[in-house]
Amino acid sequence: MISSPSKKLQATEYAIGVTTHTIIASKKVFLACQRHLKDLERQGTEKFPYVFDEDAGYRPIQFIEKFCKPSQGDFSRLELDGWQHFCVGSLYGWVHKDTRLRRFKEGLIFVARKNGKTTLTSGLSLYAAAKDGEKGARVFQLANSKEQAREMFEECKAMVESSPLLNRHFEARQHEIRFPKTISTIKPLATDSKKLDGKNTSFGAFDEIHEYKDYKLINVIKNSRGSRKQPLIVYITTAGTQLDGPLIDYYEHGTDVLEGIVDDERSFYFMAELDDPKEIDNPEMWGKANPSLGKTQQIAGMIDDWDKVKHIPGEKNDFITKRLNLFVKSDEQSFLSYEVLKRNNKVVDIDFFAGATCIGAFDLSETEDFTSACLEFPMMATGEVFALSHSWIPRKKVIADNEKINYEAYAKAGLLTIVEGEYVRHELVYDWFVAMSSKYSIQKIAYDPAKAYRLVQDLIAFGFPMEIVRQGALTLSDPLKDLKNLFLDGKVIFNNNKLLRWYINNVKLKEDRNRNWLPTKQNRYRKIDGFAALLNAHTEVVKLMAQPQSTGQIKSMSFSELLGRR
Repeated sequence: MISSPSKKLQATEYAIGVTTHTIIASKKVFLACQRHLKDLERQGTEKFPYVFDEDAGYRPIQFIEKFCKPSQGDFSRLELDGWQHFCVGSLYGWVHKDTRLRRFKEGLIFVARKNGKTTLTSGLSLYAAAKDGEKGARVFQLANSKEQAREMFEECKAMVESSPLLNRHFEARQHEIRFPKTISTIKPLATDSKKLDGKNTSFGAFDEIHEYKDYKLINVIKNSRGSRKQPLIVYITTAGTQLDGPLIDYYEHGTDVLEGIVDDERSFYFMAELDDPKEIDNPEMWGKANPSLGKTQQIAGMIDDWDKVKHIPGEKNDFITKRLNLFVKSDEQSFLSYEVLKRNNKVVDIDFFAGATCIGAFDLSETEDFTSACLEFPMMATGEVFALSHSWIPRKKVIADNEKINYEAYAKAGLLTIVEGEYVRHELVYDWFVAMSSKYSIQKIAYDPAKAYRLVQDLIAFGFPMEIVRQGALTLSDPLKDLKNLFLDGKVIFNNNKLLRWYINNVKLKEDRNRNWLPTKQNRYRKIDGFAALLNAHTEVVKLMAQPQSTGQIKSMSFSELLGRR
C-alpha cells in the first residue's frame, strides 16, 4: 500500500485480526499468527527464552517507510501492509531475553506474485547494510541465475537512486551498492556465479527459490554466517513447478512446524496460499494467497485475467501457480499434481510386513545411470499398496552431477547405493532380491526383458518365478490408470521416500489415439527408473488385488495397528 508512514508496529494486531477471522488468510497463515500469540503468552518463561520487542520489530519498517521510495509509479514513500508488519516485525522483534539477539535465523515468506515481494526485499537489504548494527555487513541478493539476481539488485539500486535521502548515503555502483559509514555492501549472487566462497553473510535474501533444483547456493550462504552474531536469511518466493527442490523441503518443514509436529524455534514461516484447489474458481478466497489484494492489485483485474486464461492450459497453470500460489505441474499431462502426491503421506512400520506377500520388479540402466528395484505389497484389508524402493547409481555419475541431485543425502537415508566404478553390476540387484526374500514372500519378479538376460537367469537359478512385462500400452495402460487412481484416493504408501517421490514427479503421461497411457519422462534429466520398477510390479499386483484374499497374503488390520502419520 502506498501512503503516509505508519506510527507503530502492527504485527500483533494483524495476528489478532487473522485469528478472529476478521482478516481472510490461509490455514498456514492462521497457524503462524496463532503461534505468535501463543509465544506472547509464554515469552520470558524458563522454557522459552525469547521476548517480543516491538521497538526492534518496528525499526526496519520505520526505515523502509521513511526512506524507501518505490522506483516505479508516482509515489513519495511506502506504507507496509499488516501482513508485512507481521513478517518483518516477527523476524526482527523476537529476541533473546538476555542477549537481545534475534530469535529467528531464517524466514520463509511464501506469497503470490504482485504482493510487493521485491520492494520488501530491497528495503530489508538496505536496512541490513545501514541500520542493523552490523559493521562491515555483507548483504546478498540471491537467485537461481545471474539474470534473475541482477533484476533484484537493479530494483534495489533503483530504489536508492529514486530517494534523495538514500542516494546521499549509499553509493550505487554497477556491481554493488556500498554504505561507507559501516563499510557495508549489497551484492547480487547466483547459483551459476563463478566464485561462491568467502562471503561472510550477515543478511541473505533469496528470490523465488521454487526454481532451485539443489542446495548449492543455499549451503554456501548458510555456511558463511559463522562470524556473525545474528545473521538472517529470508526466502521470499511464490509457488512453482519444481516439485522436488529446496522449496518443497522448506514448505513441508514449515507446515510441520506450524502444525506443531516439529519443534523449530529459530525459523519463521508465513505461507499465504489457497487452502484447496476448489477455491481457484472462487475470487472471494483469492485474498488467502494475496494479502495485499485491493492495494497492490485489484480483484477486478485478477478476475479479468483469470477469465482470459482459464481455458488455456499453459496460461491457466501459470496463473494458478503465480497468482494463487498453488503448486502445479507445468505439463497438463503430468502424472500427478503436488496436492495429490501429498495425500499419500502415510507411514507404516516396515517390520509389520515380515513374511507378507509382495511382487518384485526392477528397471535396469542402459549404461551409467540409475538402476532401480521395487517390492510392492498389496494390502487387501484396506485396498492400499505399500512400495519399498531402492536404487543404485555409479560413482562416475555422481561426480558428473549433471542433474544437480543430492545423491549423498539419498544414500545416507538408505534409499540409494552409490556404486564405486562406472556402471551398476547386475549382481547388486540380484543380492538385493535375495536379501529381501529372507524377510518377505516374493511371489514373482516382473521385468522388462531388455538388457536383463544375465540377471533374469541368475534370479531363475535362485528360484524366483519371473514375469515378463512388455513395455507397451497394451500391457501398461490399465495398470498405470489403476495406480493413478490409487494415488488419487491416497492409497499408495511409500513412507515418504524422497527418491521415489522424485521419480514420480518426473513422470509425464503420453496418450495414444485410443486413449491408452504410457509413462515417459519430462526431459532427459528427469529420471523415472524407480517409477518404472513400481509400475512393472503393479502390472502383477492389480491381478492379485482382483482375486479373493488367499493364505499368505497380508492379514486384515486396523489403521491404528498399521499406520503412523508423520
